[in-house]
Amino acid sequence: MARGDLIVKLVKAGAVGDQQLVHTIAEEIASNERSKKHDLLADRIVRALSSSSKKSNGTLLRSTQSMNRGDLESIHRQYIDRPISTLFLEESTRKACEEFIEEQLRSEVLRANGIEPRHRLLLFGPPGNGKTSLAECISSELALPLFIVRYDAVVTSYLGETAKRLKNLFDYARTEPCVLFFDEFDAIGKKRGDLHETGEIKRVVSTLLLQLDHLPSYCVLVAATNHPELLDRATWRRFEIKLELGHPSTEQMIRYFDQRLNEFTEKSGYSAQRLCSVVAPKSYSDAEDFFLDLHRRNTLLQGANSFSTLVTDRLRARSEYPDLEYFYSADERAPTLTSS
Repeated sequence: MARGDLIVKLVKAGAVGDQQLVHTIAEEIASNERSKKHDLLADRIVRALSSSSKKSNGTLLRSTQSMNRGDLESIHRQYIDRPISTLFLEESTRKACEEFIEEQLRSEVLRANGIEPRHRLLLFGPPGNGKTSLAECISSELALPLFIVRYDAVVTSYLGETAKRLKNLFDYARTEPCVLFFDEFDAIGKKRGDLHETGEIKRVVSTLLLQLDHLPSYCVLVAATNHPELLDRATWRRFEIKLELGHPSTEQMIRYFDQRLNEFTEKSGYSAQRLCSVVAPKSYSDAEDFFLDLHRRNTLLQGANSFSTLVTDRLRARSEYPDLEYFYSADERAPTLTSS
């Protein structure tokens, strides 16, 4: 049986003749029934919506079944198994994420008291410090599929087509509980007042804002950007939680090295603190690359060299790499924006 609050909302929307809201609520009811394995009822609701749309304006509402056949190519679906405990987060960031996850897992308690759980999260900060990993962890903790937006299938040079594809993307996301992930979110959420942009970006951002407003709370949206200063202010304000993932502290990185060294059975000849200082990673991603390199060489050598010899060799190879130009210095932080 559908939730009582949704039935009441559906009746109210029908009473005032708000067809868009009727469709949104009906889609939420169908999704709710599908999550309970009531697929037959969910399919009947979808078919009823499709029939209604066809009669009213000639536009056929896209059903879950048609989109599952590959109709929509702008989303890449993944199922992730990655606990949030595997990430090294600031305590305040971890607490905020745990509360966000709890609200979704206990959403029925909130809705029984007339409150919707928060479901829009913005992650910002320099690259390589866990924004994508955190989105994956949230998907894993909620046991929901991760829908990764493919911009190559959304953004097009044809006038008005990008906004249309963006709407179709959100229509698909609303068909089931999921975590919808936008990486490089500034690509479509940028400031509409930018003098270097054409009118097309204004249409895209306006469509984005409308879709964010109508996204039901059972669809969790996580957006990530390295450049929060480029976001449109109205886009920024749509997110209920905004978290900065900055460069890791020395203590965090040492704890990361200590954990990663425990993955090997042999001793490295280095303490976690000493190895961290020698590697001098610029980000978690940089440190991850070093340990992946160790794992690869250790697997291929199959014990031909001791692990301590391998670590020394990898450090020597790393010191011979050409210097890279980083966009962010070790002490640079992404700007913190405030909404008016």
